[in-house]
Amino acid sequence: MVSVLSEAKNVSNHTSTIKKIYMEDFFTYILKCSDGSYYVGHTDDIVKRFAEHQDKKYAGYTARRLPVELVFLQSFSSRDEAFIMEKRIQGWTRKKKEALIEKNWNELQKLAKKIFT
Repeated sequence: MVSVLSEAKNVSNHTSTIKKIYMEDFFTYILKCSDGSYYVGHTDDIVKRFAEHQDKKYAGYTARRLPVELVFLQSFSSRDEAFIMEKRIQGWTRKKKEALIEKNWNELQKLAKKIFT
């Protein structure tokens, strides 16, 4: 894991920074959709992928929930790592995703603990 950019409100505001710092990296990202739901994905070009979501290039989940906002971005050195993290986050509860987005590590740790009854 190289870095977290969770304060990004709009990829276009960060395009030059992202291109300079992360040209060789892969990303796991979370988008907040207009209905308040979250979409988790991975890519090797976050600027292009965000534009594709906004431009309805994918007929799936986000196309019906525009506009979307980038709320979490983490870079990895391999596609496999980014994909594994995407799948991990997709299995999380909304509260746990929000703790990650907010960088609330204490809450994230609490939510990570399994409770057996």
